[in-house]
Amino acid sequence: MPVAITVPRLGWSMEEAIFSSWLKHPGESVRAGEMLFAIESDKATQEIESFDAGRLHIPQDGPQPGDTVTVGQLIGYLLAEGEIAPAASITDQEPAEPVVPASSGSTEALPRAAAKPESPVSTPRARRLAAALGLNWIQIPGTGRGGRIREADVRSAASAKPTAAQSPTRRVIAERMALSRQNTVPVTLHTTSDASILVQLREGWKSSPAGTAAPLPSYNDMLVRLTAAALGRHPALNSRWEGDQWLSQPHISIGIAVETEGGLIVPVIDDAASLSLPALAARSRDLIARARTKQLSPASLRGGTFTVTSLGPFGIDAFTPVINYPECAILGTGRIVRQPVAVGNAIGLRDIITLSLTFDHRAFDGAPAARFLKTLTELIESPGDLLQI
Repeated sequence: MPVAITVPRLGWSMEEAIFSSWLKHPGESVRAGEMLFAIESDKATQEIESFDAGRLHIPQDGPQPGDTVTVGQLIGYLLAEGEIAPAASITDQEPAEPVVPASSGSTEALPRAAAKPESPVSTPRARRLAAALGLNWIQIPGTGRGGRIREADVRSAASAKPTAAQSPTRRVIAERMALSRQNTVPVTLHTTSDASILVQLREGWKSSPAGTAAPLPSYNDMLVRLTAAALGRHPALNSRWEGDQWLSQPHISIGIAVETEGGLIVPVIDDAASLSLPALAARSRDLIARARTKQLSPASLRGGTFTVTSLGPFGIDAFTPVINYPECAILGTGRIVRQPVAVGNAIGLRDIITLSLTFDHRAFDGAPAARFLKTLTELIESPGDLLQI
């Protein structure tokens, strides 16, 4: 019996991807464990291995490089020796999905004949995505059998808007922002800190011969290192939503927001609290480089417990960051600006940074969040040996 080749789900939020290429030629023998094709998800290009063996058959209407494919979509077959490929077009073979009629909340599938033009039907996923994107699903043309509205139809409608995203990454960003807005009660606290010691340390590293032996830590690297230390003292903020409850996580894995051509990507520095500053800086450089060349693995985008994002390089002093759901908090950092401030009974110049912490008020109150910010401010002003290189 022919073995179906389908598009796998590479992440909890993945619903579609861009087909990159076949890694085997039509008719070529494929062994289990060999890489069979490549797809580009919202943030990474990944080669997909075959779990079965056989001769590759690619139907005439199979995906071409650059085509959008959906999770579970049939794209080809593996055939045994002498086996004949199915004659039906793969575009006629839809993945089975439950259908919800417009007049009812039932999840039972309706007979095909029950779907009438004036009474549209939709899949549950299509309804959820439409709600997240602020679209009226009833007004979206359906391309499924019987005119049913599928998730791909909702995505197509969203991308057709003048302000909609033009890439899979931007669409995923839009969806995640909508999920964050729907599923969190965000509150943002702002404060400032004297970052003069950070500036002095970095200038010293620049002029030191030892500072050229490894990647020079950026201000963001330094702030991530100090944030990890502060989270260790305030574990409530190092948490994620799992189902309907938030749970403090045993590991501190910090996501770093990276600007790419396709949009914002948040790779994760695993177990950041255990890394020295040089090790953290090297890990950060690697993740940023791979994010911008679409070489991140899906594992590099999962498991974050807290996110740090900065608009300082763009001259922004303060902003309100959006929680990277299902995490419970995110820190936004602005630029470091030399300002006159009171120093005792005199006025002096200090390098000031603004910190903006957005947290989910459902998970914890303002006092724990404020205490975390206070600790982080103290660490920035007096980092001790946390920033040794």
